[in-house]
Amino acid sequence: MPLSTVRRSGPDPTHPLFPNANGTVPMTLRVRSALTVALLCAGLPACNTVDRLSQIGATPALSAIEDPTAQAGYKPVRLPMPDIQPVSYAPNSLWRTGSRAFFKDQRAARIGDLVTVKVNVTDKANLNNETKRSRSNAEGFGLPNAFGLEKAAAVAAAGISPDKLLNATSTNSSDGAGSVQRNETVTTNIAAIVTQILPNGNLVVEGKQEIRINFEVRELVVAGVVRPEDIESDNTIESTKIAQARIAYGGRGQISDVQQPRYGQQLVDVLLPF
Repeated sequence: MPLSTVRRSGPDPTHPLFPNANGTVPMTLRVRSALTVALLCAGLPACNTVDRLSQIGATPALSAIEDPTAQAGYKPVRLPMPDIQPVSYAPNSLWRTGSRAFFKDQRAARIGDLVTVKVNVTDKANLNNETKRSRSNAEGFGLPNAFGLEKAAAVAAAGISPDKLLNATSTNSSDGAGSVQRNETVTTNIAAIVTQILPNGNLVVEGKQEIRINFEVRELVVAGVVRPEDIESDNTIESTKIAQARIAYGGRGQISDVQQPRYGQQLVDVLLPF
């Protein structure tokens, strides 16, 4: 074989996709690699697909226990407050104004205390509305006598009856109906923590619970403002007695993922005007 036909088996050092002789990667290769990674991440919805691929065969991870006040979306509650009443003591008495028991109260009263919330949500609604509207109009216009010209040759030749030169009718009707049927029930218990004490003594509580069953995690979140007087002697409170209540019940995992439409379908639903 002639020497002129022999080709080197190694990389061409002059090619922009191979390292230089000193082992460094050319700027062209680094720019192309960065663009490739950027395009791949842009083609994925927030690179969520990569995370989901790494979790194949693994159970959903539980969230770490964190301080609710340190969360990014946490905001202290601000509500109208009455004037603060000074604490007073009766002469020759151990009773203090505002006390709920002679001995120490074991119910939640300070920041960091726990209180059990009895979640009992039973919503049922049945609405049925129907509206109907109808209108009919008719107008007639004729010239039985038009200065004697009603029998003119042009009118007669056209076969037009003078008393029926103009006739207009219109009809308009609409019918609308709507119905709503809803029946939701959530019954469970969750321990919440006191995160804030308002100036009038009310407690801001927040609790989160996660339960993993096989490959599905069920989440329950409860937050709101409660009165200390509404807390029962066993340190429990009904969810119906929570002001500004925020109760969320849902989950994540394989079952929840199947129930959600694909990202492409959600994008089409948002963009299509019809």
